[in-house]
Amino acid sequence: MTMNAARELRVEDVIGAPAAHVWALLTDFARLAAWSPETVRMIPLKPGGLRVGQWYLGINRRKAVVWPTRSVVAEVVPGRRLVWDTPSSGARWVWELEPDPADAGRTRVVHRRPVPGALSLGSRIVAPLLLGGTDAHADELEAGMAVTVAGLKAAAER
Repeated sequence: MTMNAARELRVEDVIGAPAAHVWALLTDFARLAAWSPETVRMIPLKPGGLRVGQWYLGINRRKAVVWPTRSVVAEVVPGRRLVWDTPSSGARWVWELEPDPADAGRTRVVHRRPVPGALSLGSRIVAPLLLGGTDAHADELEAGMAVTVAGLKAAAER
């Protein structure tokens, strides 16, 4: 593992839409997957909808490589914060929404991917073999996060 691959990835933008509208789009995982260059689908694995403890099966792709991940929802603060952990990689995925205090029609969105501990052994083996290397894949993930945020912004501002 290198420090670069495990660095916190971060993208932020201001969206010209109220936080409640942005939240509704963000938590519609079918739409979220449509904006993501890597996520194909997120499938809930337990009953009960979006809630802390919910598991999602993520189907991911990069060119010809397709792989599953299991994500566990760690935090849900409606309209404000959504966090899930992906034990197979060691990554945490964080979405933070902050309404603009001067303009309720604008929302600051921050999308982060910290690695609270270390990248998993599986990630450190698979990334070099199938994903162009851990550093290259981290760079690609961050670029993909920007595409996802841009897709969310475009949908919210329509």
